[in-house]
Amino acid sequence: MKAVLVMFDSLKRSMLPPYGCDWVHAPNFLRLAERTAVFDQCFVGSMPCMPARREMHTGRYGFLHRSWGPIEPFDESMPEILAKNGIHSHIVTDHFHYWEDGGATYLQRFASFETVRGQESDVYRCILGKDQTPAVLGQERLEKNPERKEHIRQHWQNRLDNPEGSIRETADRGIRFLSENHEADNWYLQIEMYDPHEPFDAPKKYQDLYPHKYRGPCADWPEYGKTDLYTEEELNHIQMEYAAMISMCDEHLGRILDAMDRYDLWKDTLLIVNTDHGFLTGEHGWVGKGKMPFFNELANIPLFIWDPRCRAAAARRKSLVQTIDLAPTVLGCFGLDAPKTMQGHDLAGTIAEDVPVREAALYGIHGAHVCCYDGRFTYFRGWGEKNEPLFNYTLMPTHMRGFFSREELEKAEYGPSFSFTGGVSVLKTPVKVFSNSMPQDGSSWLYDLQNDPGQEHPLQDEKEEARMKELLIRLMRESEAPEEQFKRLQLI
Repeated sequence: MKAVLVMFDSLKRSMLPPYGCDWVHAPNFLRLAERTAVFDQCFVGSMPCMPARREMHTGRYGFLHRSWGPIEPFDESMPEILAKNGIHSHIVTDHFHYWEDGGATYLQRFASFETVRGQESDVYRCILGKDQTPAVLGQERLEKNPERKEHIRQHWQNRLDNPEGSIRETADRGIRFLSENHEADNWYLQIEMYDPHEPFDAPKKYQDLYPHKYRGPCADWPEYGKTDLYTEEELNHIQMEYAAMISMCDEHLGRILDAMDRYDLWKDTLLIVNTDHGFLTGEHGWVGKGKMPFFNELANIPLFIWDPRCRAAAARRKSLVQTIDLAPTVLGCFGLDAPKTMQGHDLAGTIAEDVPVREAALYGIHGAHVCCYDGRFTYFRGWGEKNEPLFNYTLMPTHMRGFFSREELEKAEYGPSFSFTGGVSVLKTPVKVFSNSMPQDGSSWLYDLQNDPGQEHPLQDEKEEARMKELLIRLMRESEAPEEQFKRLQLI
């Protein structure tokens, strides 16, 4: 048996043709849907990038216990479990967060790995004293945010080496692995591409599919925030540029599918195509991710799976599944049992016959809303006025870029152990400073997706909210949520 997981970052479900979009040019996603089981109710667990990837390794929610960070020493990692059982695990990726402090232990869990440098603000190319940033990006906006200005400056230095970006080389290397190893058995390949994540800088041939005239200050790299930051012309530009990114991703997906055909891998190879979360391009009055409530444009993500054991193709699956199910599914494909620490489920029965695996989904970001979906209602539980208390539980005290501060560490103490830490005590560190990309509104919202599928009208129903609140508490208890999470969310 073999397995291939193809992952795109920030891939928005509602802009893919298999999910009903009729204007984005993505024929290979349609081709993929004809060869796979397509999941209509796949939800995130932990957001955003690295927390989602930790779930892909560990098969369990992480956002209740810590923020963005590395794989922990006590984590049971799916690629590492495969390697220990004689199944070679390999990753090819241009996702530069893997070689920052907050993602530094993921690649090493694979038996082998390849990286493609220069994506986004990867600290890669260095030209001192020069700024390659195009004037079209709008210097006035950038001057207001020095950190953002530096990230954009770095990006444009990186693009000097590779004007078309790194997605082609990432796909090339994945295809090379398939060409060199298709006759071998017992391997897992993860081809992980950072696109269509911003900056939206697809080559011209993709942009030409979506003609529009605007080339103003928000070109390529929109800021996360309310749509009142933008004119209607700018919002249209963001949507067109994002669509161009999807078309670019579609071409490289097609090349991978061509390799699957060429080497007849469909007969014995599990194929999963997924993402970590979606992206808002103006829906609900928001652009981006993180600052806003976790509407379904972010949380309800695309998922396609081909399982050669059941050969379900051109099939729709309605059962509720999540990112935490991917690790147990891959392990099950190779005849391995998932560790007891994994909360996810092997989706073999769901792929074959749409067998349900859960009653409800839990999802969110550390320190923000904790959300619950039961198949009809979505409930975003907020914190009210004061977003505290909150702690990070970790043995790897790093943020996205850099270690925990001295002040944070001075206030840290060894806290409790959890069942998933194997009895090992972890560092309990108070969180006082929140990223400006986190949601600022601590209100709670309830939506009835049966009558309001667009989540446009919050529901005022005390009885239904009380039921969802009890469901949320139960799911959090089952996940060993620290007691202060219940206090922070005013659940006790």
